[in-house]
Amino acid sequence: MHRRTFLATSASVAAFSIAGCTRRDANDIPGGFTGIADERGHLLRQPWPQRAPDVTRRVHTLIVGGGIAGLAAARALRLAGHDDFVLLELEDTAGGNSRGTEVLGIACPQGAHYLPLPGDDVPEVQDFLEELGLRQHVAGRWRYDERHLCHSPQERLFFGGQWQEGLLPMQGVGPSTLAQYRRFAAEVNTAQQAAHYAIPVHKSAFAPIQHTQDAITFDAWLQQHGLTDPHLRWYLDYCCRDDYGAGLTQVSAWAGLHYFASRHGFHAPGDDHAGDGEEGLLTWPQGNGWLSERLAAPLGERLHTQRVVGRVTEGRHGVTVDALHVPSGRLERWQAAQVVVALPVHVAARVLATPPAALRARATHIATHQATAPWLVANLRLRAPLQDRPGAAPAWDNVLYGNAGLGYVDAMHQSLQTVPGPTVLTYYRALGDGPNGRAELLQHPWTHWRDQILAELSVPHPDLAGKLLRMDLTRYGHAMTIPTQGTLAQVRQIKAGALPTSAARTTALRFADAPRLAFAHADWSGYSVFEEAFALGHAAGVALA
Repeated sequence: MHRRTFLATSASVAAFSIAGCTRRDANDIPGGFTGIADERGHLLRQPWPQRAPDVTRRVHTLIVGGGIAGLAAARALRLAGHDDFVLLELEDTAGGNSRGTEVLGIACPQGAHYLPLPGDDVPEVQDFLEELGLRQHVAGRWRYDERHLCHSPQERLFFGGQWQEGLLPMQGVGPSTLAQYRRFAAEVNTAQQAAHYAIPVHKSAFAPIQHTQDAITFDAWLQQHGLTDPHLRWYLDYCCRDDYGAGLTQVSAWAGLHYFASRHGFHAPGDDHAGDGEEGLLTWPQGNGWLSERLAAPLGERLHTQRVVGRVTEGRHGVTVDALHVPSGRLERWQAAQVVVALPVHVAARVLATPPAALRARATHIATHQATAPWLVANLRLRAPLQDRPGAAPAWDNVLYGNAGLGYVDAMHQSLQTVPGPTVLTYYRALGDGPNGRAELLQHPWTHWRDQILAELSVPHPDLAGKLLRMDLTRYGHAMTIPTQGTLAQVRQIKAGALPTSAARTTALRFADAPRLAFAHADWSGYSVFEEAFALGHAAGVALA
């Protein structure tokens, strides 16, 4: 999973966009909340039913949690020839933050919407893409299927009343801003030379300089280095909110640098690499739902959805898992020899009868730092293309400078149609910066968010309300962990305390005080991206196969 206050314009303009031209239309726009059954997860707040189970089932390996980590664990078991397993998932479909949907016949994301081309530190993801035919070895080189690579133009920014190519503010900025861009590029390059920033994070160097960065916020680090330009800081804050769900005052300096140093670096305008082209990434109309669908499809009847896992009890001879089948109200008891716990850390700590010390420590860190980010994803179904402000042409990713939201992606960008037509714009907003983001997300009616989104996007697109057929919103109360101060140190400590594994290229999270369990979720990495979840799930599956 994963998206990369309002536009700095006058209150009168914002009011006009609502009252003057959209309020009458907005009240007629249908929509609502969809995609997440909050009430299911909230059943864990109540005492678990004490009655006897309605049915008892046995399986050798049980996977609890059907996000990318759980699906990757299932794939690893399948590839190893281990077919005696079942996966339990809370929602109606598997995929976690990487699910897709349709709005009035057009496919679109409900969460994460792209995958950067994976590096050599994550060969399990490379292998998966090769399995799907997206990655092929041709004439001694690896090539990706161009139909799945994001078409140009990839990104644009609404800045200073017009659109510009790329997301780094450039239109009209002065020499001092450009100088700060170059200084930050040099700092990222220095960081890359000093230590290895890896995805997945457990392959990082864990060098002293990285732990020094981990001890302070990104904001403090920027201040220390004299990087105070408002345009640079806006861009870096946007990047942190986009990947981590919270801005530079919340995430650690290690996380802020890791965003760039683990992938493509940071290239200031005019440097030797600034014209090398856009970063390679894979995307689909339904976002990473395209990937999760292909992970889930081979499972068939081994995938059991609509299950609330309420209790996991490890014994001497096996593991007992109690789950509620929501539609029927039936209590199920599963007896397994071993279990992959692919649940968010705060959920795993709640449902395990005897959580291992590493799980308790990770859950405590997250709770103490309020390090989970709520997210809102809105899918806006349009009947026709929107009018546009001057500047760069419509792109796949369209961001508005200075806004609370993170912009929108166009579900039809990958289509080969020569004339623009109906589409879905998928809008993202992270609410991890404030202490009340989750309560705000859950308490407000959907119309509250509809009106805010319309006000925001109507500035560059004044005809939005008139062309909007429907708006569906998906709320993620605990979308991802935020890599706050101390996260890297804890990841290193947990890695050191895990049981050794004989499997090559994997680091499974198994602990001596929970020998029949393997843990797999991006929460253990400190931030949520596809590669982290997949690598941990794959390692868990390999370890238990």
